[in-house]
Amino acid sequence: MPFKHKLLALTVICVWALNMIVIKQGIAEIPPMLMSALRFTLVAALLCPVLRLRRDQVPGVLLVSFTFGTVHFGLLFAALADSEAGTSAVIIQLGAPIATVLACLVLKEPLGRVRLAGLAVSVAGIFVLALGPTLPPPLALFLLVVSATGWAVTNLIIKQLKDIKPMTIMGWSSLFAIPQILLMSWFFEGDRWGMVASAGWHGWFCVAYSAIASSILAYGIWYWLLQRHSINAVVPYSMLNPLLTVAFGILLIGDDPSPLKVIGGLVMVAGVALILRRPRNLPDPTLPDTA
Repeated sequence: MPFKHKLLALTVICVWALNMIVIKQGIAEIPPMLMSALRFTLVAALLCPVLRLRRDQVPGVLLVSFTFGTVHFGLLFAALADSEAGTSAVIIQLGAPIATVLACLVLKEPLGRVRLAGLAVSVAGIFVLALGPTLPPPLALFLLVVSATGWAVTNLIIKQLKDIKPMTIMGWSSLFAIPQILLMSWFFEGDRWGMVASAGWHGWFCVAYSAIASSILAYGIWYWLLQRHSINAVVPYSMLNPLLTVAFGILLIGDDPSPLKVIGGLVMVAGVALILRRPRNLPDPTLPDTA
């Protein structure tokens, strides 16, 4: 990718890393699934009135609303209620190697030995980082892994939706996700609206930040990058998310640094560097295909 596009990818990861900390504070005041629904309601209210969705585009956007809205974000918010933000950020990054492997299997994108080694090193870094914070209980751990898989599958779907603008995908998939997540909230969460009525600024700031910064701005840029570059060129940047989340946790909320966090972060950065390295015998993915 061009240097400017790499900076955009890094900016997105910073926004997402901060989002994990903000969400963790917000769900103490608003139930997690209902907060996710409120987030998507704000996104849809801001984007849908100014963006048009054609009838033939509805099936793909509906699929994104399920894999991205319900599976990824709905389950992520639910898991954060019983897990530490840094640990969740680590586990959710399993979506990056899952997406990389799926891109090779489904889209036939080349990987190469160097990237394969980088993938293994990055996954090893994730597991080292996961040993530092307190591991979540089995149910929360399962929800995080499923959420990571939903994110990985969404990347592949977005790659195929070349005729839809990123903001159109974001706005309308958010609208379609609202009833799905509200149904989940109705089944699994109690005293939903009472907590909303008594929520303080932390809760409402989380809704606004997640909707405007994380969803509209960050995911809009991410989708824009995915439509212009290969998945294996974009997705590996997301592996820096847990490292930044741990760093922001130490700087902003006073988390204690541990040797495992430092070692795991360094291992992960090394793996990302290998994955982002383009094999010499492969064409530059930033160049158009003239075949």
